[in-house]
Amino acid sequence: MSRRGSNRHHYEEDPFTDLLFNALMGFTMLLFLTLLFLNPPSKKTGVIDTKAEFIVTTTWPDGAEDDIDTWVESGTGDVVWFSHPDDGQMHLDRDDRGLANDTITVNGQKVVNPLNQEVVTLRGKAPGEYTVNVNNYKSANTGPVPVQVNVVKVNPVLRVIFYDTITLTRQGEEKTAVRFTVTPEGDVINVNTLQKSLVKSSN
Repeated sequence: MSRRGSNRHHYEEDPFTDLLFNALMGFTMLLFLTLLFLNPPSKKTGVIDTKAEFIVTTTWPDGAEDDIDTWVESGTGDVVWFSHPDDGQMHLDRDDRGLANDTITVNGQKVVNPLNQEVVTLRGKAPGEYTVNVNNYKSANTGPVPVQVNVVKVNPVLRVIFYDTITLTRQGEEKTAVRFTVTPEGDVINVNTLQKSLVKSSN
């Protein structure tokens, strides 16, 4: 038998090499798993949980020049509005100022988005009373402005808490669209339209 054939026969018949290789692979895998559990991936700071519990949508006629503002007070007393878009677990997604900020430039041409809408996202449901107000910050002197206010509870199923049209007749006018209470269990009770000023109390 040739030397080459003899070597091949030797390695095929020797179980110690296979056993040593398998043990080494097993040890490497155990070491990797141990390091993974001892040093889990760290969570980055500044990451915002985008899961919504409530969504407040305020809409007024497309193309209107009126600047309508949304004010929301949470159950913990936090308030969001155009100058304070983040507070606690609430966030004002966009301050829509009518046609004033509805123009964008695309490929050198101005494009107008006629939609007038503000959205406030509530990422928590802290117990307490919530208030949603609308304020005619700047009037275009075109007459009364109908403002649609929609409040929905997202989890565990979508539920409309409030939907109605509030009419603002003059610049500076503020009206409460809806107030409601969130219980410690997360239920919504006592939905009402009793007036409460947020603009004056927050300035």
